[in-house]
Amino acid sequence: MMNFRTKLKQLNAVHDELINRENKKLPFGNGIFDRYINPIITAEHTPLFWRYDFNSETNPFLMERIGVNATFNAGAIKWNEKYILVVRVEGNDRKSFFAIAESPNGIDNFRFWEDPISLPENEEPDTNIYDMRLTAHEDGWIYGVFCSERKDPNAPEGDLSSAVALAGIARTKDLLTWERLPDLKTISQQRNVVLHPEFIDGKYALYTRPQDGFIDAGKGGGIGWGMVDDMTNAEVTNELIINERYYHTIKELKNGEGPHPIKTKKGWLHLAHGVRANCAGLRYVLYLYLTDLLDPAKLIAEPAGFFMAPQAEERIGDVSNVLFCNGWIADEDGTVFIYYASSDTRMHVATSTIEKMLDYCLNTPADGLRSVKSVESIKELIAKNKVFLAQDIYSLSDTSKITEN
Repeated sequence: MMNFRTKLKQLNAVHDELINRENKKLPFGNGIFDRYINPIITAEHTPLFWRYDFNSETNPFLMERIGVNATFNAGAIKWNEKYILVVRVEGNDRKSFFAIAESPNGIDNFRFWEDPISLPENEEPDTNIYDMRLTAHEDGWIYGVFCSERKDPNAPEGDLSSAVALAGIARTKDLLTWERLPDLKTISQQRNVVLHPEFIDGKYALYTRPQDGFIDAGKGGGIGWGMVDDMTNAEVTNELIINERYYHTIKELKNGEGPHPIKTKKGWLHLAHGVRANCAGLRYVLYLYLTDLLDPAKLIAEPAGFFMAPQAEERIGDVSNVLFCNGWIADEDGTVFIYYASSDTRMHVATSTIEKMLDYCLNTPADGLRSVKSVESIKELIAKNKVFLAQDIYSLSDTSKITEN
């Protein structure tokens, strides 16, 4: 039988190899973004000393004492020239907590900080917390807005699944010490709230997702826009829906803001998720839209369909067929690091540029909401390409297949 020290040494060697593994772009992207070969953070990336008791007397079999089930749905921020993720870590006990992982390049070598975040509770303790969005606001604070989940006090006896969701709020100036603020007050349940990074007319602005219940949007839904005077006692009394749901689209069931939008010369660039139902359950995809620079609640452009959708192994996990993103980082050179989770299990990165994503938003056809409109968009592109082909601008091998009807 392998002795304790030898087994521990092997555990450390395997863990170090995982952390230090180089990540490379997948070939043959779609021109909009690039995926990478490896997930960037998995349950196995969490520190061994979170999971194992290293004392041979109290753990002679070197058992994993505290299991980690998944690492996903991470907020993101550039901090001290490091790429920082506030990861949702879910234990085998189904409780989630937040922990910080950092990377020198944003692509690989993500290492967790020594301790998870110690987030204070409010007077009514949370049962579960998850999916933090990070915003470095112009008021000087870094805010973390997250979902605070509690058992529904009005649930019938024996009902242990009904829950109430509110937007929890915390803030920090060093990512080490966090001040817990009162939960956001709204007239509906909120699992998906994001703080805009700038004041709007002297007020804080929030992207919300009003829902009638914990799961179902009901009569609510869509991405909302609400204003508050004070984040230390935040209350939204009026929500304007700025990005609606539509029948038979990628967001017919519900949709929500991902990370806070990126400010560009042509408007605020938004990344959101859309959810639809199908025979296999729910399908979560990511999409982009653009709003006005001076009026962030005014929609400028929204391409049809999804920007990213789960593929290959991304479709497999605790909650299959899901992509979710609540963190991205825009570097000064225009590179954008998109940190997305697959199937509520692991974290990935994709890279693009602000220039590419603006081009995608402004020059991709919008959803016509009917099949005939989709065909019209394709025929317009075919006609445009015929003009270019007739001028011998391109000489691709398959262009001869495009002929006049």
